Amino acid sequence: MTTVATIADQHPDRLAVVYGHGELCLTYGELERRSRRLAHALRRLGLAPGDCLAAYVANDDVFYDLYWACHRTGLFFTPVNWHLQRDEVAYIVDNSDAKVIVAHARFADVAGDAARAAPRLAARLSVGGEIPGFVPLEDVIAGAPEDLGLDDQREGSVMLYSSGTTGRPKGVRRPLTGRPAGDTLVALLSTGLLQLFGITEDDRYLTPAPLYHAAPLLFTSAQMRLGSTSFVMRRFDPEDALRMIQDYRITASQWVPTHFRRLLQLPEEVRRRYDVSSLRVAIHAAAPCPVPLKEAMIAWWGDAIVEYYGGTEGGGTLIRAKDWLAHKGSVGRHWTNGRIHVLDEEGREIEEPRREGAIYFEAPPEPGARFKYHKDDEKTAKTYRGDLFTIGDIGYLDEEGFLYLTDRQSNMIISGGVNIYPQETESHLVMHPKVHDVAVIGVPNEEMGEEVKAVVVPAPGIPAGPELERELIAFCRAGIAHYKCPHTIDFVDALPRTETGKMAKRLLRDRYWKGHASRLV
Repeated sequence: MTTVATIADQHPDRLAVVYGHGELCLTYGELERRSRRLAHALRRLGLAPGDCLAAYVANDDVFYDLYWACHRTGLFFTPVNWHLQRDEVAYIVDNSDAKVIVAHARFADVAGDAARAAPRLAARLSVGGEIPGFVPLEDVIAGAPEDLGLDDQREGSVMLYSSGTTGRPKGVRRPLTGRPAGDTLVALLSTGLLQLFGITEDDRYLTPAPLYHAAPLLFTSAQMRLGSTSFVMRRFDPEDALRMIQDYRITASQWVPTHFRRLLQLPEEVRRRYDVSSLRVAIHAAAPCPVPLKEAMIAWWGDAIVEYYGGTEGGGTLIRAKDWLAHKGSVGRHWTNGRIHVLDEEGREIEEPRREGAIYFEAPPEPGARFKYHKDDEKTAKTYRGDLFTIGDIGYLDEEGFLYLTDRQSNMIISGGVNIYPQETESHLVMHPKVHDVAVIGVPNEEMGEEVKAVVVPAPGIPAGPELERELIAFCRAGIAHYKCPHTIDFVDALPRTETGKMAKRLLRDRYWKGHASRLV
């Protein structure tokens, strides 16, 4: 069996996690004691297997205490995205059926509102300071035994919510296994993903992203089952990330394209200042990566670059740098040699290569092992077609079975009866030197139903206006089909992106569709 307690027995002095610049460094022995003591405290609060704890904290010192306390007592652990709007946070805390909320004092106002909107809460706990109506977590832990063993330990699970970029966040919930904590099968499923990337217990893993996101959380927790060391950045800073790779001799890491853009925007002399030669594996995912951007990263970091595609719901492909250079723009083949299905609008399998359709993966054969969207049977049903499920993306397979993503179904623009997926347009425009960020959406058009609009953040020092608009439209038309290019461009100071690089297009659409009968969610 493998869990934090197992590693603590074997290697109590090995580093488990380093927060920030070493403000807190926990060995496996320390993490085991902290999480065990917290587990006792949660049981004293009345939590039982199947209950849920909502953690409204950032990449803070208490994060893995909470995670492992839940994971060894059969609880669902729901980390809440602290970038969400006030009503979305309240919705998640209530919708998850959380019995306990643990919130950081920096989020006091929103946490208070969320707690008031969740009548099933049995306890409200605060960290990092006081929150009115909350009990300090340290006071609760103070009454728990430090060295008492924990009986009847069972595997818990994470219950993560979608980013909420196209509607209400949806909770992805899988049935608990009921197996003992550290069960061999559960551990193998958790650490098997790491083995696909060649990650071992000797690696030093850097996560620059928020831990409420599926990939950073699942990868770092799997690292802890292996016994390797995770380094957690409080917030991403590109030069700071390079400094940490150099100073801590980081060997593995995970990124999103937004991180890559910011790294490449550093002056060349700054990038050359840091030795990143220790980096063996640099995984990236979560958002589409423009071809020129990835080419530049491979030129810099070489074969370390590995991309995968998947979602909180499951599925998955993988592609290494060498294969990607031969299939530019692809997200790879199925990572366990399974089959990827591309279906047309009637649900029929598309056999011919390079023809777009909805991407589906094969669901677990046991119905009880399949995920559900919590309290949303209708959305769950729409996700499945028989024994297949989709995470909402459109794409195609080439002649060799490599998958290419076109866009998300929810981002589709219908203009004059023509389906337009804006990802290609965004990937083209974002590489213009005068563009810092861009989103492409459909906006109302009386004749065509919708027309293509780009919303652009100009690069620093570049003046917005009609001249830049004409230049960018001409640049777009010179590179891709005219019907995919924006009719007009608006300029803004910032776009609503999550920390993982996903665009909250719902918020953009709302600005343009107010007062119109929009078909978009």
